[in-house]
Amino acid sequence: MPPARTPRPRRSLPTGDTDPYRPTPDRPVRCRARHLDGDNQFEPHHHAWGQLAYCASGLMQVTVLQAPETTTIVPPSRAVWIPPGARHAVTIVEAAQLLTLYIDASAVPAHWTHSRVMVVSPLLRELVHALDRPQPPAADAERALLTLLFHEMEHADTQPLGVPMPSANSGDRRLRNLCEAVVQAPAQHATLAAWSVQAGASERTLARLFREELGTSFQRWRQQVVLAHAMPMLARGVSVGRVAQASGYASESAFSAMFKSAMGLPPTRLLARRRTRPQAATASSTRA
Repeated sequence: MPPARTPRPRRSLPTGDTDPYRPTPDRPVRCRARHLDGDNQFEPHHHAWGQLAYCASGLMQVTVLQAPETTTIVPPSRAVWIPPGARHAVTIVEAAQLLTLYIDASAVPAHWTHSRVMVVSPLLRELVHALDRPQPPAADAERALLTLLFHEMEHADTQPLGVPMPSANSGDRRLRNLCEAVVQAPAQHATLAAWSVQAGASERTLARLFREELGTSFQRWRQQVVLAHAMPMLARGVSVGRVAQASGYASESAFSAMFKSAMGLPPTRLLARRRTRPQAATASSTRA
């Protein structure tokens, strides 16, 4: 493994400069596009409106502080829905073109109450870009765009890429301890039965706790841990073989198959994106 890199200091970006993009009942969806350098971050904050966060290029990490708290590494093939009022934080892992749709609470369907990671279809991608214009489209055209947008968001496939954790206050202590141990050792591919010895609970009990508290199986949850561990390494340019080894996979091909099944693109695509970006960093900028 290469020596650990000294992390660059993160630059906190303002979260209260949203007035020019604030949605209203008359204009319920606004698009904000920004080019941001890696290691920029938005500290935990919330809005009265909902938002769809999408990177046309680059990589971001989104944490939604909503039970259960979830941290998600988001590639360009995915987007994150954040409901109105939900506290969240965003870190740009790799220089990104970030497009955010601000959606007025009056237009948000009543059942969109929880965050989710959705697969970005070609149509959804083009709809987001179509809304990124200096001037709003004509009223009829805008209504048509928004009808299609909400339809695509409603029916988009979801992909649980975040790592939900049991509540530190109200969650089961044995489950919390097990989850923390797995997060600290993502390359250890032990079974739930093996982990249960360390956790002090039976395999059956832990499987039930995963379903009840985190809404997933241990196997699916552990895959999310591996992805959250692997994605930043790939974004930094670490080879697929080294990332596979660090993630506990015996072969690069086995890791690549898992990654493509979960992410919709092979891990080499992240490396290709990195190699095609200019080496010199550009200053963060915001465009209307």
